Amino acid sequence: MQNRYAGDIGDFSKLGILRALQAEGLSIGLNWYLAPDETHSGDGRHVRYLDQDKYRECDEKLWVELGLIVKSNRRKVGYMENNRVLKATFFSDCLDFAGRKRPERLACRSEWFRKSLAMMAGKDVVFVDPDNGLVVPSAMGRPKENKYVLPSELASYYAQGSSVIYYQHKARRKDPFYVQQLDSLLGSQAFPGASGLALKFKPTSQRYYMFLVQPQHRETVERAVNNLLSTAWGEHFCML
Repeated sequence: MQNRYAGDIGDFSKLGILRALQAEGLSIGLNWYLAPDETHSGDGRHVRYLDQDKYRECDEKLWVELGLIVKSNRRKVGYMENNRVLKATFFSDCLDFAGRKRPERLACRSEWFRKSLAMMAGKDVVFVDPDNGLVVPSAMGRPKENKYVLPSELASYYAQGSSVIYYQHKARRKDPFYVQQLDSLLGSQAFPGASGLALKFKPTSQRYYMFLVQPQHRETVERAVNNLLSTAWGEHFCML
């Protein structure tokens, strides 16, 4: 996540999911995986949904709140950290690798994650929102690794008793590739008893939301997702 994206259609989709989970009584933690703003692309411009009734019908309260943030040019994650948007515990420390050599990056990330883990303790659901999604081999140990979540980080949240959802950006791969990534995590020993669920958000720069669900949350999470898909959101999401 970068501040310049705040309030775009991606936020609308992820917050819509989290609000549906919260409506079923689950407590939420959200680690933005905040990275410094970049300027080399036009990302973050996907805000035309705020002029379209088909999105208002999904969740009018959320649509209005994000519209106020975007139209007043308050595009920082801090402005979304309020109960009108989502009742949650937020972690918004920036993971900034600028000017750091690899040992410094490792130490920086370790301390950053330690703090986030402590803040997320006790939450039923932890959502992580890296720019790109699950780390790829070419990014491991590199300066751009802060744009990814590590499997060990997902496992640490899960070990605390939380169900975990991670954002996955769709690049040039097809759907099965990202589902296979999730299946590999589920097949490892790091997520005992976990069940998986994958939601694809279809409009504008397609994206995935991958669930690693604790056994005690499975029924509630499935009910929340089914309820979500039975509303106007169902036009925009599909289950993989």
